[in-house]
Amino acid sequence: MSEQTTPATQLADVGVIGMAVMGSSLARNMAHKGYATAIFNRTFAKTQEVIDNHGSEGTFIASEKIEDFVASLERPRRIVIMVQAGKGTDAVIDQLIPLLEAGDIIVDGGNSFYEDTIRREVKVREAGLHFVGCGISGGEVGALEGPSMMPGGTREAYESMGPILEKISAQYEGEPCCTYIGTDGAGHFVKMVHNGIEYADMQFIGEAYTLLKAAGLSNEQMADVFAEWNTGDLDSYLIEITSEVLRQVDARTGKALVDVIVDAAGMKGTGTWTVQSALKLGVPVNAISEAVFARAISSSPELREHAQSALEGPDGSLSVDDVKAFTDDIRQALWASKVVAYAQGLDEIRIAGQEYGWEIDVAAVAKIWRDGCIIRAKLLDRISNEYAANNLVTLLEAPSIKAELAKGQDAWRRVVTTAITAGVPVPGFSSSLAYYDQVRAPRLNASLTQGLRDYFGAHTYRRIDAEGAFHTLWSGDKSEVAGDAGNH
Repeated sequence: MSEQTTPATQLADVGVIGMAVMGSSLARNMAHKGYATAIFNRTFAKTQEVIDNHGSEGTFIASEKIEDFVASLERPRRIVIMVQAGKGTDAVIDQLIPLLEAGDIIVDGGNSFYEDTIRREVKVREAGLHFVGCGISGGEVGALEGPSMMPGGTREAYESMGPILEKISAQYEGEPCCTYIGTDGAGHFVKMVHNGIEYADMQFIGEAYTLLKAAGLSNEQMADVFAEWNTGDLDSYLIEITSEVLRQVDARTGKALVDVIVDAAGMKGTGTWTVQSALKLGVPVNAISEAVFARAISSSPELREHAQSALEGPDGSLSVDDVKAFTDDIRQALWASKVVAYAQGLDEIRIAGQEYGWEIDVAAVAKIWRDGCIIRAKLLDRISNEYAANNLVTLLEAPSIKAELAKGQDAWRRVVTTAITAGVPVPGFSSSLAYYDQVRAPRLNASLTQGLRDYFGAHTYRRIDAEGAFHTLWSGDKSEVAGDAGNH
């Protein structure tokens, strides 16, 4: 039997399955925006809890059975699944398919791997239904007050579901932080890369914190620095909350909270997926991968314990003559590194769009990240405008971006050099700078690599002055012969 907060004759505009924190927050957001919202959870107690605590916030139709939930929706039915990614999502889809009719829409709002979304879209489409894989960023607060939303699926599905998603999304200067991304797995791919950039962003902030601390700044002084940075070109959600975290005092010990938190960072997989997918696509995302590996090192206590016992080097302390100048250098290194991470992530999205036929508008992606999501930042306005105005292969070539990088790179190099000399690990700053130097170099070391590969494996090489592939007879007279073009 269903329990409802509205007359049984009323049909819901949209439904949400999964009443954990994110699902209930999203359902409440829909109700706040005037949508009659059907809600269902495998355990009805969770559904009842939403009604008891928030039933007065809007129109909810609560069902105890999934069959009643489906029956409570107007057609075409629009159902958002907010359950744990993986087997849980598959199980709900399997339950829904027999209960739905042609043209109904299933939306997966979880953090699903985009290849799973591609697989699910085929399955749901074969049943005559629409499937939308929608990345949602902003956490619990975003889900309730307005997240950044990245939906992928058919354009027909977006025509029906899009207006709801746009209305419940964050709004930036009157524009929704939601847009159609592309077919099948496009939305979840973009959300995955968003999280990869988020990993890098937090790693850079952590490196800036480590350098400021090594230079002798207290937590309160560092909090002031980040608060000041948040008023300039680094204005962003993560910089803002860094200041708050650094000011927080632990009630139990009276110490700074950051100093009593275990020095090991967790991962939920999306950063790893970003790097794995980049490797598969052949896209360099050095800064993002260093952020993922930095978390892995932090969470390897045995490795760190043995290395600390065995290895020698500088103690990580800094003697800085002009703290204010050094602080400004760090600000410029942080901004430049952040730009590189965005460049790498957006390049991965661009290449994936070509590979999978998604036709992703990179400018639109940057635009919907301007509010609601974790990586929201002042910089995204500029990035969106640059992609809209120019045919960019990389963000680094954008007129305003390249000018700022040129102006700030001396500071960036000073920070990395100082850190390395002092033994302060800055894998994010240094790998971002290395990427900057790699992509601008007229020649790298790949010619030697190809010569070595040809020597030990006859993999062949190409020449700068002739077409085709070639092989040197290294074990013979070292003359050159034509090679297999597919082997190099």
